Amino acid sequence: MSKPIVAIVGRPNVGKSTFFNRLIGMQTAIVDDAPGITRDRHYAEAEWVGKPFTVIDTGGFVPDSDEVFEKAIREQTQIAIEESDKIVFVVDGKEGLNYIDKELANILRKENKKVILVVNKVDSGKEETNSAQFHSLGLGEPYTIGALGGRKIGDFLDVLTQGFTIDLDDKKEDSQMRIAIIGKPNVGKSSMVNALIGKERSIVTPIAGTTRDAIDSVYKLNGEEVLLVDTAGLMRKSKIRQNVDFYSTLRTLKAIDRCNLAIILFDASIPLEKQDFRIVQTAAEKNIGVVLGINKWDAVEGKDTNSIIRYEEALRQKLRQYDYIPVLFVSAKTKQRLPKLIDLAKTVHTNRAMRIPTSSLNDTLLADIKRYPPSTKTGKDIKLNYVTQVKTSPPVFAFFANEPDMVSEQYKGYLRNRIRHHYGFIGVPLTLVFKKKRK
Repeated sequence: MSKPIVAIVGRPNVGKSTFFNRLIGMQTAIVDDAPGITRDRHYAEAEWVGKPFTVIDTGGFVPDSDEVFEKAIREQTQIAIEESDKIVFVVDGKEGLNYIDKELANILRKENKKVILVVNKVDSGKEETNSAQFHSLGLGEPYTIGALGGRKIGDFLDVLTQGFTIDLDDKKEDSQMRIAIIGKPNVGKSSMVNALIGKERSIVTPIAGTTRDAIDSVYKLNGEEVLLVDTAGLMRKSKIRQNVDFYSTLRTLKAIDRCNLAIILFDASIPLEKQDFRIVQTAAEKNIGVVLGINKWDAVEGKDTNSIIRYEEALRQKLRQYDYIPVLFVSAKTKQRLPKLIDLAKTVHTNRAMRIPTSSLNDTLLADIKRYPPSTKTGKDIKLNYVTQVKTSPPVFAFFANEPDMVSEQYKGYLRNRIRHHYGFIGVPLTLVFKKKRK
């Protein structure tokens, strides 16, 4: 099951980003008094009483504007409305009803989606009467909140998460390989799925946007059934032109939530872009196994015996903290190395379920820690004296220390690298947690 997607929409400067930050519990969106400060989409994972969901912060909706940023923001809002499961429509309780609120309400009433009307900036009980004017929008009872101070956020979340499913921590990991085929539009996702399963399961054209929705296929790997999820590229609607990346990201999120592995395709025939690496980051942050397939290698002109080496070296430099992800050069058109790509995905899937004995972890890692102990700017000694793996699929390692909060991100990176050095975990994100030393 995919996590529910909640889109936050509204005109500029009603407090959407502040509300978004309040929901996810951290400061990630840019917040400023200037209208239109949220230029790009933001999305993050949130949870309320055990119910996880994905929340999207969109820019301020401005109808009928030819200004470049406002047009792009309007398109992103339209995408978010279509792709979300619930819509939170935020208005400004201090400023009152605005003609843009009415325009957006007209759009939302036509959608077959649950819309929750939220009146923000109601910071005290005395201001509650300010919400009465918003009844005229025809979107039901307004819910008053004060996002900046957190007023009535809990009550609102109770309403928002009605019907969402509780995520049980003790649920068993499904051992079936479920692979999301992801990447920018027109990198060859459908072509690869068709080549693997040997039939035209997905329509393939050179036009980005042919695959409108995720399409599931079953691939047999040595008698084992592997689920392949071919994800959409750009939506077909003619009005969506500038927000390919935004749409691709939303569809990627939905596909990843259903899978435990991702094969990310890059197009070798065109230069790498920021969105390629954004998709890698999205998959890695979801803690699923990841494999990179450099597709259309057959279409690259002027190759020599060192072309793959040069390409991969340049790619590794850009991947940085994701350099643990394996890379394979393939061609969906000629089927070159496609079976190897699936075999590589199988290896990553096995690594993700690997459990390392506690005795082995302590023998190897404590020796590494002794050779290169953690340090702090204050000079205070940090002692790590025990480590154990507390979870698989995805793997999580717990380190016990006298000062767990003082372990730097740089040192955590060192520990991840040492775990990989000793045990591999190719293609698998590693989560490290630090706990207070046992008495």
